[in-house]
Amino acid sequence: MGGESVRIDTWVWGVRLAKTRSQATTACRAGHVRVNGATAKASQAVRLGDEVRVRQHGFDKVYRVTGLPVRRGSAVEAAKHFDDLTPPPLPRVERPAEIVRDRGAGRPTKRERRDIDRLRGRDSEA
Repeated sequence: MGGESVRIDTWVWGVRLAKTRSQATTACRAGHVRVNGATAKASQAVRLGDEVRVRQHGFDKVYRVTGLPVRRGSAVEAAKHFDDLTPPPLPRVERPAEIVRDRGAGRPTKRERRDIDRLRGRDSEA
């Protein structure tokens, strides 16, 4: 364990949330890393007990800092430095049946398009 704080890009890389340190820095610059609710710069210090949100693959992952790695280690070692607070994903919503049009029937009319959008839940009247 190191001192009482570590750069956020180093922490993200050290706990294996990014493959390289430059990817961790790029994620910080793009606004994909937040510390205690505020967007983090790559050089921002992270301390024990801080909440870190990292956007990965389109989803926010929430972690609590429990350790400050000095260097990047194994995945087992990295898991000791954070608690995963990410809520479980929402259940998948069933999609309505696919709309089947006869081949060669042409483009849907304006009325048919509105009916299709309403069926798919994309109506703009809401």
